[in-house]
Amino acid sequence: MRRAPASTLAALDPMPRRAFVAQIMGLPIAFHVRGPLARGAVVEKAVERAFDELRADDDLFSMWKPDSPVSRIRDGRDSLDDAPLRIRRVAALCDEARQRTGGAFSAWLPDGRGVPRFDPTGLVKGWAVEQALRGVVARLDTLGAYDVLVNAGGDIAVHCSRTDTPAWAIAVEDPRDRRRVVQRLELRTGAVATSGTAARGRHITDPSTGEPANKLLSATVIGPELMWADVYATAAFVLGRSGLGWLATRPAHAAVLVDHDGSVTTIRG
Repeated sequence: MRRAPASTLAALDPMPRRAFVAQIMGLPIAFHVRGPLARGAVVEKAVERAFDELRADDDLFSMWKPDSPVSRIRDGRDSLDDAPLRIRRVAALCDEARQRTGGAFSAWLPDGRGVPRFDPTGLVKGWAVEQALRGVVARLDTLGAYDVLVNAGGDIAVHCSRTDTPAWAIAVEDPRDRRRVVQRLELRTGAVATSGTAARGRHITDPSTGEPANKLLSATVIGPELMWADVYATAAFVLGRSGLGWLATRPAHAAVLVDHDGSVTTIRG
């Protein structure tokens, strides 16, 4: 674990703060902590434990490690019914996500030969990061009031226990030019997740066709929990504008959609 450079926002916020970053699950995951002992060893230990938890989940769920439990399920060596409890719990959440999204999200996607394979990656990152954040918050609550933000490759969850600090400032990028911002958000508790093509190309599969989804440039969802914000962002990206009515029915969630012509649609659920 290394210390990340201080944000330029630190100059506007006198509260001691520190950022920690590690490469896990194939992406940078950064925890930002604000509070009186943010630069102390006890906070570092709390965050390092969260990184260890995320590494353990990566060992379970990775599809790129050939002997991970999920890889063994995907190639038929093992059965999902006999998988570790944590994997079965995620599989059950994936089933719930499929139901909530009317099939726009699925953990059973076709491989190169069209054979459905277990692929929980669209849910498990948000779920694991949310779990890790809750662990950090619980450990820091024993020390006093702290604010915590976790950024997992651009998907963000925050929790503020303090009342004397500003909200976290979060920018929604323009997928056509990632140096530009289409919307700025202020958040004290909740999550922001984006699905789109800007960072990883056309990597999101439409479960109904087995082909890469391409109806939008990006879909960003803001909600109480990172896991569901991430799931809904994936589903919204797959559905495109035909999903506007469905998005509007998601309680306590909002969305920012960017179309191919650059037009921006904001939805408040």
